[in-house]
Amino acid sequence: MPAESSLQNVTTVSIQTRTMPQQHSVSKEEPRRWIKRYRTEVAASSASVLSTVTAFPLDSVKTRMQTYPYDGALHCVKTTYNSEGMRGFFRGVTAPLASVTLVRTVSFSIYQRSKYVYSDWMGRNLGFCPLEHVNKNGAYPNLGTIACFGAAGATAGSGITLIACPFELTKLSAQVSVLMANQKNVDPKKQAIALSYHNKGTIKTLSNIVKHRGYAGMYTGLNLHLLRDTLGTGIYFATYESSKQLLTTFSGTDAHKNPIAVLAAGGLCGIVSWALIYPIDSVKSIYQRNALMYSKGQKVPIPKIQFFRRDMYRGLGVSMGRSAAVNAVFFSAFEFFKKRINVLKDAPYEA
Repeated sequence: MPAESSLQNVTTVSIQTRTMPQQHSVSKEEPRRWIKRYRTEVAASSASVLSTVTAFPLDSVKTRMQTYPYDGALHCVKTTYNSEGMRGFFRGVTAPLASVTLVRTVSFSIYQRSKYVYSDWMGRNLGFCPLEHVNKNGAYPNLGTIACFGAAGATAGSGITLIACPFELTKLSAQVSVLMANQKNVDPKKQAIALSYHNKGTIKTLSNIVKHRGYAGMYTGLNLHLLRDTLGTGIYFATYESSKQLLTTFSGTDAHKNPIAVLAAGGLCGIVSWALIYPIDSVKSIYQRNALMYSKGQKVPIPKIQFFRRDMYRGLGVSMGRSAAVNAVFFSAFEFFKKRINVLKDAPYEA
């Protein structure tokens, strides 16, 4: 989920530059070095890779607990380590690393544009501009700002689904490949398909999915993925922007000068979004896992989404911990990389 994807923090950096349409005419001299011109993208991409690798073992444990029964997180960790070693916790890490830059960049771009479109529309038709409101000192979140940021987030979440779905399916396949291969009392044909995913790299896993389920197989569970990302990213952005606004108002400091507020808001939005959409993610993971053992043309039953059912929340605590870890590492690394880029000397201008 791009909500996990934590690049959302940087989206507010440019709010102050566009509180009124007239400001677009102000021209600023851009840096000549590309790394300084695109410092936000470079810093965010680098931080995303670092945060993904750091928290990936927790993501692996979460997926395993969703798709197979364990007595708890510690039991899952011990079982994985005893049967697969440390390598087992990093199975499938290549797919999210390959997709992290593309998905987060697209998500960021869609969210930025959508946020301004919705804010401008609300300003023209409702007489209330959310982006102007959040930049007022002492302002609090209201239904208008929550609706604007939530709608923009939902737009971004739905927009990246086509890109993210194949990568996430490949990651899930790698994470549970050993568990699928070790299943007992399974139909021999399904067992043979499951064994074909055992200990395969990212490219071979993707090729195997196409082999058994066709090119459309790369988008197995797309409808569930779309539902999860649309709702989850909308909740993520609405919670992040609102909680950060509250924290900065209470502290009496500027949002961009209050790293504690940014970190706290980032961790909170990840926890809230996961808590609310977790059963959808569980059903998506279970359905995708089951589909991997079916051949092309075979109908795969879709599990029912059931909220407040205990087994639908297996691994929720791990997911919340992972979300907090991803956000903490991301925000710290992002600020560090951006500051380092800012102090670089720019290329001299030609006479």
